[in-house]
Amino acid sequence: MLQVTGVSLQYGSKKLFEDVNLKFTKGNCYGIIGANGAGKSTFLKVLSGEVEPQKGFISLDKNERMSVLQQNQNMYDNETVLRTVMLGFKHLVEIMDEKDALYAKPDFSEEDGVKAAELESEFAELNGYDAEYQAGQLLNALDISEDLHYLPMSELDAKQKVRVLLAQALFGDPDVLLLDEPTNNLDIKTVRWLENYLMDFENTIIIVSHNRHFLNKVCTNICDVDFGKINMYVGNYDFWYQTSQLLARQQKEQNKKAEQRAKELQEFIARFAANASKSRQATSRKKELEKLTISDFKPSLRKYPYIDFKFEREIGHDILMVEGLTKEGYFKDLSFTVQRDEKIGIVSDKSTTLTMLYDILCGKVEPDAGTVKWGKTISVSYFPQNNNEYFEKCELNLVEWISQFSNDHYEEYLRGWLGRMLFSGEEALKKAKVLSGGEKVRCMLAKMMLEGSNFLIFDEPTNHLDLESITALNNGLSSYKGCMLLTSHDQELMNTVCNRIIEIGESKTYDRQVTYDEYLDETTL
Repeated sequence: MLQVTGVSLQYGSKKLFEDVNLKFTKGNCYGIIGANGAGKSTFLKVLSGEVEPQKGFISLDKNERMSVLQQNQNMYDNETVLRTVMLGFKHLVEIMDEKDALYAKPDFSEEDGVKAAELESEFAELNGYDAEYQAGQLLNALDISEDLHYLPMSELDAKQKVRVLLAQALFGDPDVLLLDEPTNNLDIKTVRWLENYLMDFENTIIIVSHNRHFLNKVCTNICDVDFGKINMYVGNYDFWYQTSQLLARQQKEQNKKAEQRAKELQEFIARFAANASKSRQATSRKKELEKLTISDFKPSLRKYPYIDFKFEREIGHDILMVEGLTKEGYFKDLSFTVQRDEKIGIVSDKSTTLTMLYDILCGKVEPDAGTVKWGKTISVSYFPQNNNEYFEKCELNLVEWISQFSNDHYEEYLRGWLGRMLFSGEEALKKAKVLSGGEKVRCMLAKMMLEGSNFLIFDEPTNHLDLESITALNNGLSSYKGCMLLTSHDQELMNTVCNRIIEIGESKTYDRQVTYDEYLDETTL
């Protein structure tokens, strides 16, 4: 068991944690969530011992081993790939090296023989004789082929290094596993493998991730980092989010009787308890959910942007027809037609292919061949993956910036739109050119809402967003009544918004009216 007792940490005047007390137990997976800058990754570093808290301490049961997903990709450049994985169990490698050094001695003595026998015994107890095989199996599962296993890490590219470091963290069945954004740079097939691996993992897992689908799949508990406190809740991310939203709504409805609010929440918890019967820790999770009371939950103090796309002009019969579209190096003879009520997920192995398609559809680039025909009633808003042209060298403040896309230039009206996207007070007067990545995305979303288009195109809109903004965007796109083309690495967003999937490949195109999960089931088996 990993225990956090009275932990407090402060950097200058910024208080990250205050008097945090938590227990992480075997058989559970804990998702750490919180706004950007709340201290999620720092908390993992406190747990691992990399960062020392000013108050309190971290304790791990004797003889238990902790493993951490390393973030420095170049840390093991002088090691072979296979040995890098095995270094996840450092004590095992130390025994192996000491044993090999003894056997290599030209003057091997009787004393050396006794020591070697002791090392061999401990090596066997730690399952050392299967270590190379197990490390190789992990690498193969993570798509690091055998011809790479004995190469130095320096010869691998960045994406391959990430996979090797993930294998290192998983190696040797650690008692406590700390993972900071483990799905970054993984394809969907590998993410699915990791989900299954972690769901079968019998020890303790603690994860920081912006991947809601991943958190929902593997987590049994959520730890919410909010205003210096870390509160732990039973259930996955969706259960935490929906419960906190329900409680927040109830607080605003003071005219309702407390008994009615209690009944509503109890019924909500009971529904999740029934669903928990299908999860990994079926029996224990269901029992815990059944025991929950209203006092176990507190509404989150975290703010969510308000994202709601509306349009005034009704969509006519003709929407979008693409025929024989060709762009050398990207796609050839691409054809599809968009119908009413369709929200289409567009996927490809190459992100540049999709960006090129969207640029052609929006008239920014000419195709080599083929036609794009928009219906007369259609108005289009485009969210590009690279939004630098809207912000670079821009001397306007945010009120002035958003005014460019509005028919109403009254400052209070514009500030209202910025306030929806969490730019209030003096923040609305920030220069557009100094915004962070997440702030730029929120501004682009405000621009698109103001435009009121009945056809939306999104090229990776969740990049740079925190979980709160991603969840708000998901809700906004799900309720949108217009048509849409959407590309995102966020599996939950794609699955809950899209009702048709088009995959653009080099030799063929997949096009079916299915959910994203159904598409994955058909194409990743």
